[in-house]
Amino acid sequence: MTDSAVPERESEPIRVFLLDDHEVIRRGIKDLLEDEDDIVVVGESGLADEARRRIPALRPHVAILDGRLPDGSGIDVCRDVRSVDPSIAALILTSFDDDDALFSAIMAGASGYLLKQVRSADLVETVRQVAAGKSMLDPAVTAQVLDRIRSGPKTNSAFEHLTDHERRILELIGEGLTNRQIGKEMHLAEKTVKNYVSSLLAKLGLESRTQAAILVTRTLQGG
Repeated sequence: MTDSAVPERESEPIRVFLLDDHEVIRRGIKDLLEDEDDIVVVGESGLADEARRRIPALRPHVAILDGRLPDGSGIDVCRDVRSVDPSIAALILTSFDDDDALFSAIMAGASGYLLKQVRSADLVETVRQVAAGKSMLDPAVTAQVLDRIRSGPKTNSAFEHLTDHERRILELIGEGLTNRQIGKEMHLAEKTVKNYVSSLLAKLGLESRTQAAILVTRTLQGG
């Protein structure tokens, strides 16, 4: 028996995608990361719409996403990409120290949230930690956000017509889970979850899951 049958996952470089509308910043981050032997940048973009298409196709381990873009935000891209492929970890990199944006990032399923003033060594280490499946968000902040989600629907009139199942599914949508993942979490068939989602969207006057996630986020911001 030889060792050839053992997969070499440990030696695989960390694949990273960069989204930032400033070319100089993208180039600087790319050079920083590719100076490391265990990291490779597989793609980059300056626009949210382009990134939404390219990231799922390239399947990076980590997507570093600018918080604010000309045609959207990295948080929206995070939510959309993870709804397609939850295995892609997202790291929000922004110039703005904004509590609401941090809450939104948590809701979108981001694994980390850093200011662009971060030290180079800390950015590299965060990429490694996120690629390894770890969350670099403060657990206390995450717990506070989820607690506010759970308590929000009881006092917010927008949710008063939802059933308990629909409220729970809305909460899980806000956490970035797909219908299949929600089904596993709640022990429901994926088709049943889809029907619940359609029902709660109709009750809330919404057209998409993304709008539902945004509504949850706004509920957090409104207290």
